[in-house]
Amino acid sequence: MTDPALVRNVALVGPSGAGKTSLVEALLAHVGTIPRAGSVTEGSTVCDHDPAAVRQHRSVGLALAPLRWNEMTVNLLDTPGYGDFRGGVLAGLRAADAVLFVLPSSEGRAGTLEAATVALWEECAGIPRAIVLTRCDSAQADVEATVAACRDAFGRGVVPIHLPVRDGGGDLTGLHDLRAGDPGAGPPEAADARSALIEQVIEQSEDAELLDRYLAGDELDPATLAASMRAALARGPFHPLVPVCTAGGPGADEVLELLTTTFPAPTGGTPPAPSDPGRGLLSADPDGPLVAEVVHTGADPYVGRICLLRVHSGTLRPDSRVHIGGPVPAPRTSVEDVHDTDEKIGRLHSPLGAVLRETTECVAGDLCAVPRLEAAVGDVLSDPADPVHLSTWSHPEPLFPIAVAAHDRADEDAVARGLARLVATDPALRLERDPETRQTVLWCAGEAHADVALGRLRDVGAEVDLEEVRVPLRLTLAGPGRATGRHVKQSGGHGQFAVCHVEFAPGEPGSGLAFSSGVVGGAVPTQYVPSVEKGIRAQLDRGLPAVEDGDAHPVVDVVARLVDGKAHSVDSSDAAFQTAGALAVRAAAEVCGLRLLEPVDEVLIRVRDEHLGAVLGDLSARRGKVLATEPDTAGHTDVRAEVPRTELLRHAVDLRSLTAGSALATRTFARWAGRAG
Repeated sequence: MTDPALVRNVALVGPSGAGKTSLVEALLAHVGTIPRAGSVTEGSTVCDHDPAAVRQHRSVGLALAPLRWNEMTVNLLDTPGYGDFRGGVLAGLRAADAVLFVLPSSEGRAGTLEAATVALWEECAGIPRAIVLTRCDSAQADVEATVAACRDAFGRGVVPIHLPVRDGGGDLTGLHDLRAGDPGAGPPEAADARSALIEQVIEQSEDAELLDRYLAGDELDPATLAASMRAALARGPFHPLVPVCTAGGPGADEVLELLTTTFPAPTGGTPPAPSDPGRGLLSADPDGPLVAEVVHTGADPYVGRICLLRVHSGTLRPDSRVHIGGPVPAPRTSVEDVHDTDEKIGRLHSPLGAVLRETTECVAGDLCAVPRLEAAVGDVLSDPADPVHLSTWSHPEPLFPIAVAAHDRADEDAVARGLARLVATDPALRLERDPETRQTVLWCAGEAHADVALGRLRDVGAEVDLEEVRVPLRLTLAGPGRATGRHVKQSGGHGQFAVCHVEFAPGEPGSGLAFSSGVVGGAVPTQYVPSVEKGIRAQLDRGLPAVEDGDAHPVVDVVARLVDGKAHSVDSSDAAFQTAGALAVRAAAEVCGLRLLEPVDEVLIRVRDEHLGAVLGDLSARRGKVLATEPDTAGHTDVRAEVPRTELLRHAVDLRSLTAGSALATRTFARWAGRAG
């Protein structure tokens, strides 16, 4: 493909189990790209080629499946529907110019859509969207009720452009095109539905000429309506709806016709803006400066890392020398992952799921895959003589921690390599090594995401054991007191002598160590006063046990005043007074007592109003303190609360359950606070 106007980049978005992957299979089989449609349950589909997707019988990441139809290339981007894999949805939206929102035709039977479905729809705001209702020939289907539920949830811009045609027994036999000039050939409601479609097209496209013709009673042919539908869809509030059947039934031609005649081309969109404000906006021009973005990375056991690129400008060719740079939204895990360098790429491929088909070039607006490219999601490929950096895009914050450890020492190298490979190819993962708990913590989006990550580790021969995640704690003094640090050793020859008397007290939260000296008369020589402070600070950092034989925790927020001491003209030294200062801290623990502190995080949750009560009750059960609730006019409330971190280990999983997957949360450290009990 050399003309961006003949490319369509479409992300299939919808709830888990809606039939997105099956729809892709049906379309690929219909145009002859594959000989027959595969099955999700059998693990034989093009898009669910990942072993984790086969095991879980659902998509776990973004997959690309291009097809050719009427001399056009349609890049179908199959996104996962389950909330743990929201990062794949955001990647698909970054790569696409429009969204095909896929819903099962049974979802609206109760009169409303699921909360997770509405949340996914809102995630796609700002991108042209059309709707496909799947399985309209099933016994559970209720097309009319689901269309009504979509209009209630998504707005009155949701309008069917095809109606199901049924025989006398109620079985679906075909689809009636409402853009056709003869509504009498369709079901009884076709005339009213055609009028509603035309009125919405006129309203949303603001086509004055079409309005005049309609009011004059002129016959509006399908080509005229299609042109106005393109304008209405591009403006945003117009969402055409197409019902389809299971694989092999009516609907494939209608969906392909919608994608190729109504959906926008890359030339009509706006590429991401360069982060340099002095640089002009990009355009999908094959002759323009090269700008291509990594939207997804995967790993093949034989090929290695594979990067999926969206070319925003220019033309990418094999064996080109490119500049690779950020910004990169995902945190980096090693120096090797930080790119601001030039690299020669190898071959280009047009991927069909896991199959890499070599291609000679990739023009602006198209998608391609580059194997063995050391780049991460968000990296930008551009001309080395004129590097370009694009505005960044968000990724979901992983909030579900699992602590992993190598099964035995022989597995340590394999586990380290496997973890590095995981975080390099999945920006929704974050890897931490906690120096206090000495645990390796892998932060995931939820339990399903964690299962996928652990399965991928096993696939590369990395055997890990799971541990209970430990939360680092702190100590502070319970009250004021005076303690003595005495370090006296005489073993022949040069001895060690240092005595210091220190008054201790709890400090203000977040103040750290506040040290001062009130020594008079030279009881502690001036040159040794900093040594006492150094010893106190070192012991506070090393920590003290909260209970006998327990783990040591750092001590924070301490006021220490050196008031007296003793020194020896020969045996006193810097090291001796450091030791005395440390001993004074240990003595203060006995005199003043210790109070355990735990980390408290500030949590921001965006929740739909119908779930607000459940979320507030859950926060209360977690010893949380609600700081603010801020409702908006769209039926959401932002809840800001402080919650002890120990109560948040499974919060991401429980929040998804409480809100049917519709809530979004972020978390930041707030402060250390006294631990109850």
